[in-house]
Amino acid sequence: MAQEINELKNMTLSGETELDDLIEKWVKWDGNLKTKKEILKLIEAKDWGTLKLRLLNRIAFGTAGLRAEMRAGFDSMNDLVVVQTAQGLCAYLKEQYADKSSWSKRGIVFGYDARHNSKRFAELSALVFLKNNFRVYLFKRYAATPFVPFAIKKLNCLAGVQVTASHNPKKDNGYKVYWTNGAQIISPHDAGIHKAILKNLEPAENYWAIDEATLWSNAYLSDPYEQVEPAYYDALLKTIPDSLLKANATCDLSFAYTAMHGIGYAYVAKAIEQVNLRPVVPVVQQVEPDPEFPTTPMPNPEEGKTSLDLAIKTATDQKCNIILANDPDADRLAVAEFDESNTKFKLFNGNELGALLGWWALEMHKMRHPNADMSKCVMIASTVSSKILKSMAAIEGFIFYETLTGFKWMANKAIEAELAGRTVLFAFEEAIGFMISTNVPDKDGVSAAAHVATMARYLHHEKGMTLQQKLSEIYKIYGYHTSICSYVICSDQLKIKQIFNRLRTFNNGQANTYPPSILNGKYEIEHVRDLTTGYDSSAADKKATLPVSSSSQMITFTFKNGVVITLRTSGTEPKMKYYAEMCGKPADKGWEQLTQTLQDMEEALVNEFYEPEKNQLQRKSAD
Repeated sequence: MAQEINELKNMTLSGETELDDLIEKWVKWDGNLKTKKEILKLIEAKDWGTLKLRLLNRIAFGTAGLRAEMRAGFDSMNDLVVVQTAQGLCAYLKEQYADKSSWSKRGIVFGYDARHNSKRFAELSALVFLKNNFRVYLFKRYAATPFVPFAIKKLNCLAGVQVTASHNPKKDNGYKVYWTNGAQIISPHDAGIHKAILKNLEPAENYWAIDEATLWSNAYLSDPYEQVEPAYYDALLKTIPDSLLKANATCDLSFAYTAMHGIGYAYVAKAIEQVNLRPVVPVVQQVEPDPEFPTTPMPNPEEGKTSLDLAIKTATDQKCNIILANDPDADRLAVAEFDESNTKFKLFNGNELGALLGWWALEMHKMRHPNADMSKCVMIASTVSSKILKSMAAIEGFIFYETLTGFKWMANKAIEAELAGRTVLFAFEEAIGFMISTNVPDKDGVSAAAHVATMARYLHHEKGMTLQQKLSEIYKIYGYHTSICSYVICSDQLKIKQIFNRLRTFNNGQANTYPPSILNGKYEIEHVRDLTTGYDSSAADKKATLPVSSSSQMITFTFKNGVVITLRTSGTEPKMKYYAEMCGKPADKGWEQLTQTLQDMEEALVNEFYEPEKNQLQRKSAD
């Protein structure tokens, strides 16, 4: 370290006080030789623009933690930022839990996926907490993300962290933080942790030379796997009626599975075995964890056919009926179903799977409790997801809650409902995230895979139906719901703000004036809800009831013909997303016309509101 500091003294800095101060702090604080040299080379090249970008713009808590590219800089994921984050989280936990005995008794759990640096980031974090006399549970093997929130509940921990960037490209990593209740952090904890990080930026110890043997010699450190793994599968089995588990042994369906080069295979293979089904057929090219993601640069099963080509080929060659696909950290699930000829397949979107799994959760509850009081049962979906659960609730009598986008909101709402004495059956988000029961207060692609497979067997053997046929039956009973969820790509934050501000000042720059229609008045907008500003034209006081966030963009347009379209920015990717849904009534039988109307409206809204060509936005490529 002394050598780099001396080297810095011989260099000419920018002459800008704030930047030079941060340069000196980086070189002084960063104990990772690789990232320290990155900064020194930028100084040598006098690349002040890049240094400003990397050092002046500190990474902030977004979707329940951090996510960014791995490189040197306070705006990125690296050893120094991870140590700073761990120190801040540790300090905040000390504030919230003043009893020191809880630090050593309850402690914190860390998991990590197979991405570059994930294990190191988890070990650095563990070391920070061990130095502060916390009990630390650190998985010694790759942990599926759902195992971390499950471990928090099982071991009664104060908090937990999963080091993962989920489905992001290989250059990224992240830091997903869970609170004492097992759910991802929400306000006020996110803001509180961020403030604590800023107060604890200088590393308190020399953490950099991690010696694994020395690390594991600490009496306060242990691997929770042997406690957590059997308990997780026991809890999964309890969510499925015994009659279904027994009948699974007769299943003649076959399931292809891809882990997308992530860590899901071992966990899903065990789940399928535990529920008494025949083993999955793995996509061999993608079954082993590989941080390079060699066969799928965008390891996101939500992208559809473009990311599932090898899974489709495996299923076709092996004559599998169904494809199950996890994202790399195994908290999300994609599903496709082949026809009897094994030549055509249907890739279900997240809303369609939400409809199927919502029905399935309800069906299993009725199997166990034929006389159940449905008014005490709850299902949850985010505001950008299909309203199919709301339509089901109107007929079945259970309670439906809508939350903001993200499982951090749905999980906390589920916990709140449970504390009020209600039974939470299911929660989902259109981004292929599913929570069946509250065993894991987060999306769980491992248990979801077991439930989809069990549901498919039940429908096939006992009802003579495919998943697609069951979905059609659900629509006949509760109303046809069809959706289009997509995005345009934009990395320019200023341009994004301009696009959304134009929509909320549509009438000559006047506040709270929005477009009244699309296609020259053909489809009129009934009301608008803006969760960036808190405006809701449907409310008597014009104020939205859902929480408002001025740091993100989200506007929902409800049309007079029943179509709902939400525009929002992503918290983790350079995307402006949109979610369009036609919510039909059970009496509406013209499904093709409803679908065509939605397609026409989606195309017009994107063209008129996002103006892709004028704003030079990149559209999502077709599958």
